[in-house]
Amino acid sequence: MDTVTVEVRDLTRTYGNNAVVRDVNFNLNKGEVLGFLGPNGAGKSTTMKMLTGNLAPTAGTVRICGIDILENPRDAKALIGYLPETPPLYKELTVDEMLALAARMHGVSRGHVARAVAQTKERTGLLEMGGRLCENLSTGYQQRVGIAQAIIHNPMVVVLDEPTRGLDPIQIRDIRALIKELGGEHSVILSTHILPEVEMVCDHVQIIHQGQLVFSGAIDDLRASRKSSSLIVALRRPPGVDVLQALDGVAAAEITADRIRLRLLESGATDSVAEGVVRAAVANDWGLYHVAPDATSLEDVFLHLTQLEETA
Repeated sequence: MDTVTVEVRDLTRTYGNNAVVRDVNFNLNKGEVLGFLGPNGAGKSTTMKMLTGNLAPTAGTVRICGIDILENPRDAKALIGYLPETPPLYKELTVDEMLALAARMHGVSRGHVARAVAQTKERTGLLEMGGRLCENLSTGYQQRVGIAQAIIHNPMVVVLDEPTRGLDPIQIRDIRALIKELGGEHSVILSTHILPEVEMVCDHVQIIHQGQLVFSGAIDDLRASRKSSSLIVALRRPPGVDVLQALDGVAAAEITADRIRLRLLESGATDSVAEGVVRAAVANDWGLYHVAPDATSLEDVFLHLTQLEETA
């Protein structure tokens, strides 16, 4: 039986007449990594602040392991580890000092602090950094310390807001691997605007746009939520672009070295258009040897969903 660690109902935050977040609902189970995805300004950080008790919602509820974060904030927050957009580091402290302070602030008993610091440094790749001042660390290692302070008390829920912001490709790879590992023992909420990040590390995804959820489900469900809007065709003796664009159901043709992408007038009409392409290819001896729907990327689906919201 799944253990629900986060339960969000009708979460809303308004400023005057402007609803920054509107009626957000979701559950998160133990051992799951949830990607909270949206463009900059969509309401991700505001939602993260409400989930962690750093910002009171205008309406709605957040329960952490069944504890209402507004009614019993002390107990609910004790079950959360939080990395905000900017790592909350005292840069004049060493890594060991910073993590020891975080442990005490999160309620780790004095006799267990040293062990908690050592274990957390091992998990986050900081074993060699204990004596270094936080201000002298690279951005990537500062992010690691930020994650370390969020998990040092072994919380049930870890909330990471844009954890790979400003990192180089190698640092991004390492942080993503760490997030994936955290998902094995904790419930993780990852806020990001980076599509590949969600694909690589998350089990489920929520897409927020203009403060409102436009999708909630598994990543495979997200890909399946929109049918392909183009065909990939290979012809040994291709005609001109104007001939291809004149085919029934084709809006545009893009020719590359060995493939042709036919963009369709109507999404999901790949079967009927493909039949027309086959008939035309045989009748005109174009040498057809490949025709298939173009794979719908996560980015295509994301753009489709957000554009639907804008025109709704």
